[in-house]
Amino acid sequence: MTSQAFTIKNVQAFCYRYPLATPVVTSFGRMLSRPAVFVRAEDTDGVVGWGEVWCNFPSTGAEHRARLVNEVLAPAAVGVVIDQPTELFDKLTSGTSVLALQSGEAGPFAQSIAGIDLAIWDLYARRQKTALWQALGGARSQIKVYASGINPTGSRGMAEAALVRGHRALKLKVGFAPETDRANLSALRDLVGAGLLAADVNQAWSVEQAIELAPRWQEFGLAWLEEPVRADRPWQEWETLAANASVPLAAGENIASRAGFTQALTGDVLSVVQPDIAKWGGLSVCVDIARDIIRSGKTFCPHYLGGGIGLLASAHLLAGVGGAGLLEVDANDNPLRDRLCGPVRDVRDGMITLGDEPGLGIEPDLASIEQYRTA
Repeated sequence: MTSQAFTIKNVQAFCYRYPLATPVVTSFGRMLSRPAVFVRAEDTDGVVGWGEVWCNFPSTGAEHRARLVNEVLAPAAVGVVIDQPTELFDKLTSGTSVLALQSGEAGPFAQSIAGIDLAIWDLYARRQKTALWQALGGARSQIKVYASGINPTGSRGMAEAALVRGHRALKLKVGFAPETDRANLSALRDLVGAGLLAADVNQAWSVEQAIELAPRWQEFGLAWLEEPVRADRPWQEWETLAANASVPLAAGENIASRAGFTQALTGDVLSVVQPDIAKWGGLSVCVDIARDIIRSGKTFCPHYLGGGIGLLASAHLLAGVGGAGLLEVDANDNPLRDRLCGPVRDVRDGMITLGDEPGLGIEPDLASIEQYRTA
């Protein structure tokens, strides 16, 4: 796509926190609130784009990431002239690499840069008067979705509500007491019938536990078992697990390097690969990674468990690169997601349809969530 150089005029982050009546439960902890950091970028022509910074854990880090954007990264972005969004991503990444190393905060810096990158891509597509999914090369606006984040308690009720909302595929949080996991898997398999059912262990098991427990779940016909062991375990352990698990494996949300994804695409260890564009790489890196995933014969399913802007950007990425993957849509209560995700809310028979409006196709109504703003 041809482009015309533009100048960054302003970058600003807005931080929000929605208190939960029912915590989101994972094997490594509980979320008592849902944070979100949204990023607004504007060029000197008055064109505006929106992005989102990953900030789930610990949720108290959301305000810190907003300050990283506003006090460190925004001043480095303002006045920069670029032709392509990747140019600003590279400039911010290289320009803060020593600072990220010195502070020991590679993750928060990468997440904050990713959020800015998403905003610049939205701005870029709006300048082209093209929907983001089309700017990324997409041919079809319709994608498959699945309901994720289903808690170990009240899981049947959450799943039933997701099915009523139009979902036809489910993912359950596991990694708790084996009898609890089995009972919940049985209930969800009964509900979803022949539809897709996946399980997310959230890195809770050792390799030995995974080899013992995973084969026992063959009866549930899992589409994938997500992060059964720590993402940073030696690759040889993942290979051993894949050879003995008897279920397809998934990972990717905690891979934060090109080399890591190159390794993830070798051999038959992972069947499903799940980069998170708001956590590392933004669209500038993850578009190519998504295409590599598809070319490797694996399934690209973007990971997402945050607010609505990042979720919508993830939908545009999936529609842009194609493939047989599904978009992750959190089933837990979160107005910071629902009020800003546009067409992702309208799930019909397990699918959503993106529009042809420029960029992400929405103008975020921040006034509707002002009561939750913290920074």
